[in-house]
Amino acid sequence: MTLRTVALTLTLLLALGTGGITAQDKVGTVHFATSCSATVQQDFERAVAMLHSFWFSASTSAFTAVAQSDPACGIAHWGVAMNLLGNPFGWPPSPKALADGWAAVERARTAGAKTQRERDYIAAIETFYKDADKIDHRTRALAYRQAMEQLAAHYPEDREASVFYALALNATALPTDKTYADQLKAAAILEKVFAAEPQHPGVAHYLIHSYDYPPIAEKGLTAARRYASIAPAAPHALHMPSHIFTRRGYWGESIEANRASINAISSHFDQLHALDYLAYAYLQTAQDAAAKRVVDQVSELPKVNVEHFVTAFALATIPSRYALERGRWADAAKLELFGKEFPWGRFPQSEAQLVFARGLGAARGGDVTSARRDVERLGALRDTLAASKVGYWAEQVDIQRQVASAWVARAEGRTEEALALLRAAADREDATEKHPVTPGPIAPARELLAEMLLEANEPAQALREFEASMRVEPNRFRGLYGAARAADLSGDRTKARTYYSTLLSLGEKGDTERPELRQAKAFLGK
Repeated sequence: MTLRTVALTLTLLLALGTGGITAQDKVGTVHFATSCSATVQQDFERAVAMLHSFWFSASTSAFTAVAQSDPACGIAHWGVAMNLLGNPFGWPPSPKALADGWAAVERARTAGAKTQRERDYIAAIETFYKDADKIDHRTRALAYRQAMEQLAAHYPEDREASVFYALALNATALPTDKTYADQLKAAAILEKVFAAEPQHPGVAHYLIHSYDYPPIAEKGLTAARRYASIAPAAPHALHMPSHIFTRRGYWGESIEANRASINAISSHFDQLHALDYLAYAYLQTAQDAAAKRVVDQVSELPKVNVEHFVTAFALATIPSRYALERGRWADAAKLELFGKEFPWGRFPQSEAQLVFARGLGAARGGDVTSARRDVERLGALRDTLAASKVGYWAEQVDIQRQVASAWVARAEGRTEEALALLRAAADREDATEKHPVTPGPIAPARELLAEMLLEANEPAQALREFEASMRVEPNRFRGLYGAARAADLSGDRTKARTYYSTLLSLGEKGDTERPELRQAKAFLGK
């Protein structure tokens, strides 16, 4: 029996065990009043529920069917336009999606809407698509957010308006705001709705996004542990809990969530985001053979042409993580981009992930010439992103360039300069947040700083940096091992014992005995 068959069988058994779940219940329950025909109302609400779980293809098909059944149901075309936004945490949408979204808005206006509330929903999404070729993405996104704020205020009894406004708050929050003001504002709205509508898929989903940050991730555990049961038919609902599990370092739960999501998705390319999270979790638990199976699965994919950087991102990060998390610098230095015909030029932020891993591997392996070439490529990718006004990713890629440069300096014997560069890069990384598309940086800058300090025979300083890194990226294998070794070398055997013990627990299900685990056993056996 295949894993997919097992997953489908379990889903069926769960449904039977709850007394016969309806099709509506499998994607959660929403209440969205419309002036459309009563015969399509249930289908419309099911389409909204699927939209809330980012099940865009299924939701679009459902909204389209509603519009065909009731040609006067203009709000159904609003639903199509909402789906064409795609994942707002991976914005901006592609040019094709923007063009198709505007066409859907025009169909909504042509079909008409019988209530002012429905017309207001259509007008709100229109602000996002209108003049997309003339007005920059963030300006339009903020205009949509303001329109949803006004709609939610005008119709306080309409919980859907509040939920979509909360999503807009999360999607437009600045990654440099360490107060998380927008996210916490969204969470306050969503928590109230969750209390009233505990089977609402969007509320559980967007609460996870609201709390997907190290200092507040604990608040997201309730939503994370409930979302999959609210919408078990929606593949993204099965994956999303792993965002919070990753922030907390709960690798077993992350593995279960992503395996369930992958088994529920028919398209290999739709699986890639979950595969990135899965490979990351496997590597933290020393399940290297399992991680290698993920790498092999990705490498065997057929040719693909995609509209968005998320797929390209996973194609670059999965093999990069497999090399770097295991400290295989020579393997990292030989990394090559997936598929010669793949349009990497359209995805500079994605290409940068593999280029960074390759440059880091080359520098740490002593191949300065190759490392310098990758540093230069990172600079060019940064410039491309800056010219395209993709400011967040331009900053992240420049941080990667600075980290790689630091290791080049270290390889050339310029240790003080290297440490200064790497410390500055770590401070820059701390000032922003990781993107929701990724479980974490390819290699955390502060953890790398700690590793360099260990190499420079500064174990006490290294320990402080490892511990600072672990407060942001908890339960990482390399972080725990580094902290244990630094504690031992600095004479703090109590801390060393604690960290080595935690490392062994982390590797209990490991399918490869890494040398770090052998060292932990040797230390604890003394």
